[in-house]
Amino acid sequence: MNRRDLMTLATLASGISAVSPVWAQFNFGKALEAGQDLVKAESITDEELKKYFDQVAEQMDSQSTVAPASNAYAKRLSKMVAGLQTHDGLRLNFKVYVTPQINAFAMANGTIRVYSGLMDQFSDDEVRYVIGHEIGHVKAGHSKSRMQAALRTSALRKGVQSSNTRAGALASTELGDLFEKVINAQHSQSNEREADDYALKFMKAKKYNAQACVTALEKLAALSGDASSSFLSTHPAPKDRAARMRQQLA
Repeated sequence: MNRRDLMTLATLASGISAVSPVWAQFNFGKALEAGQDLVKAESITDEELKKYFDQVAEQMDSQSTVAPASNAYAKRLSKMVAGLQTHDGLRLNFKVYVTPQINAFAMANGTIRVYSGLMDQFSDDEVRYVIGHEIGHVKAGHSKSRMQAALRTSALRKGVQSSNTRAGALASTELGDLFEKVINAQHSQSNEREADDYALKFMKAKKYNAQACVTALEKLAALSGDASSSFLSTHPAPKDRAARMRQQLA
């Protein structure tokens, strides 16, 4: 793609026209950089993907209350994931966020974060099912495709530069925005089935109690009215998924 095409792409994608009042803030150097980022987002490498997730994980850890090694939650998680530091090509690192929210997430760089609210409600094997499910999203490429989509959106912001406008300020919130779009957004039903299937295989391969796939989802269904359950807002229809898992186990 030549310079002119990149400029046109960045301008059109940003929704800025030559007659728009915001055009006065438009920076051609930033526009070119945005166009390059749009192209790059389509061909992101695994190494680049890991760097993006490293940055997101670092920010999320800094903004959360991470249980120290001496904490009861951290000790419990350490025991239940013994031997899981490497799995299916991933080098995994585990931490607990001390919060009443019922949630967990995994990133393509091996980051696994479990919320203490989830641990309060779930048995060890039920937590392991959730971990396997989240790894399933990573291994199925759901995280990578979401990151590509998020980078396309974030790249557009580089076309407008102003420290005194909302457009300019958005650049400083990029990592939090990536977390919301890549990790904390609702999954499709097909993605959920893929991740559940992976979790079931994960549980069987590690000789954990695979029935925990069903009981964990049944608990989530029972908690459907609980506002503290972030996991429910991003992982829909636990009752239907529990029935599907039960059928597969039968």
